[in-house]
Amino acid sequence: MTVPYRTLGKTLGAGFALFALAACGGENGASVSSEQESKVLPGGGTVKEMVEKRHEAMEDIGDSFKTISDQLKSGSPDLEAIKGSAALIAEHAPNVGDWFPAETSPALGVDTDALATIWERPEEFAAIAAKFETAAGELNTAAQTGDVEAIGAAFKATGGQCKACHDDFREDD
Repeated sequence: MTVPYRTLGKTLGAGFALFALAACGGENGASVSSEQESKVLPGGGTVKEMVEKRHEAMEDIGDSFKTISDQLKSGSPDLEAIKGSAALIAEHAPNVGDWFPAETSPALGVDTDALATIWERPEEFAAIAAKFETAAGELNTAAQTGDVEAIGAAFKATGGQCKACHDDFREDD
């Protein structure tokens, strides 16, 4: 069954767009206390650099979700914009679990939207991050085909993985 672009866009609707944006948004300007700022992480780099890196990457993911959402709601989606955005999400997805080393926990003075549950339940966080990585890869695969229906379904599934993580591991927006 082929769904006209306009019908698909209405089906996804503004509510889903808001859900997707909230689900994969950034950290709203996370900061680091002066005593943690220059602490060097075991893998190299400082706590401040890691917090900034994850903030920027999450912003990239959120911006990419907005682009895909806007395109799916439009009357004639720009498939190149969708492809590029899906590729960026898939590029970042394997790194999500690595962006939260123990030294970047709010318990250590890092002002972040990331909840302490990330470090209290690391296995659960890792499992959710892995599911996001899988969903992001499926979104990218669907996007590269140009099949708008498949993109819409994969977009919804990927947004659901963002939401699943944010439900337990991120402060409410």
